[in-house]
Parts: sequence; C-alpha cells; structure tokens
Amino acid sequence: MKKTLFILLAVLTLTACNRKAEQTCEPIYDRSDFVEVTEVIPDVILEIRYYSTYNFVGARIDGYERPLALMTHQAADSLKAVNDELKAHGYRLKIWDTYRPQRAVNHFIRWAEDVQDTAMKAVFYPMVDKSLLFEQGYIYARSSHSRGSTVDLTLIDAATGKELDMGSPFDWFGDESHPDYRCPLYRQSENRLVLRNAMLRHGFEGIDSEWWHFTLANEPYPDTYFDFPIE
Repeated sequence: MKKTLFILLAVLTLTACNRKAEQTCEPIYDRSDFVEVTEVIPDVILEIRYYSTYNFVGARIDGYERPLALMTHQAADSLKAVNDELKAHGYRLKIWDTYRPQRAVNHFIRWAEDVQDTAMKAVFYPMVDKSLLFEQGYIYARSSHSRGSTVDLTLIDAATGKELDMGSPFDWFGDESHPDYRCPLYRQSENRLVLRNAMLRHGFEGIDSEWWHFTLANEPYPDTYFDFPIE
C-alpha cells in the first residue's frame, strides 16, 4: 500500500511540474551553461555507467546517447580545483555520472515499478526487496543530477591505475554506501575521507546515503531540472 501511494505521489508531482510552465520545476532543454568535463579537466577518467548496460537497471538509460560527462561550468571549475589538489598527492578522479536528464530519472521510476525485473539484483541490491526501493529512498522522482552540478566519482591511484578501495561499489543499495558506515578495513574509511575532504574544501556537499555523490553547494540552478539528452 505504501509503495502504491509513493508511486502515485511521484507521478502527480511530475504531472504538476509539467503543467506549471512558469515554475522552474518544468524540465528545461537549454544546455548553453553546460560544458564537457573533459574540456576543463583533460586527464579525468570517465566510466559513464548509465551509457552502458552495467548498472542497476541492466540497460542503457534514456537520454545517455554518448558517454560524456556534462556539468555547469561553475561545478566543472570547482571540480578542476579538486582534481588539481588530489593530483599533487598521487590521485586521479574517475567519474561515473554527472548531469542526468529528467528522462533518465523517469526511466529509473519505470524500472522500479516493474518489480519482476531483477536482472541486476545480485550485483547492486541483493539485500533489498525491489518493491521497497521507493519506500526506502533508493529511487526518487527528482535527482540533483538533473540540476547539472552533481557528480558521482571515486579516486584512482595514479601510480597503479587502480581504483581505491572505498568499502562498497558505486550504486550499491545498502548501508555500506553511507559515508559514515564503519568499513571493515581502516584504509577504506581513509580513502573515503580523502575524497570527501577534498570535495568539501572546494565547495561541494555530500549526502548521508552515498559516499560517491557530491553537489556544488552554491549551484547555479538549485530549482531547475534539465532534460536535454547527453549527445
């Protein structure tokens, strides 16, 4: 019953936003203030998961027409400052996701409603009942990614080219993904702190459910949800 009510609320919210053209909750298609992150940070590593089929849905996500990382230029400039600092300490940035069109979020909602589709459950949410993804806060009708100043990322050891051990994979649905989770190995918690502290020093804010997720605190479009495709 709770799941049905949550889905109905999400649909009504999206419908209301689409009907109020004068409000910024309407999806916007202007990408003029966005840049490709590789133009600002040429040595950043990209692994755009939602362009591939290796993600919790198991398919390429709507709107990801090319494996690019797009951000507002303000967020990209701040991320460059993070990159410059961490490079000096032997790290490189690896990005999984940046700007996410609203149509991609809508794809996630449709996938979550289909409780029979559990193709990637063993990889990304083995301990979570798919029927509870809305109720437990893993799927939302809106995402900060659609505002253009959010990034999902991790660290690479520049000397070895390997990802640092962060204690959980990207997009893992579980407590292990929480930044304050007590990781079994000390170095896992330390690696999380290296990333988090650098992001905070350069104007980003984290969330309490995903160690990899950061949004520019002074983001230029805090109430606008864009929907142009990544192409």
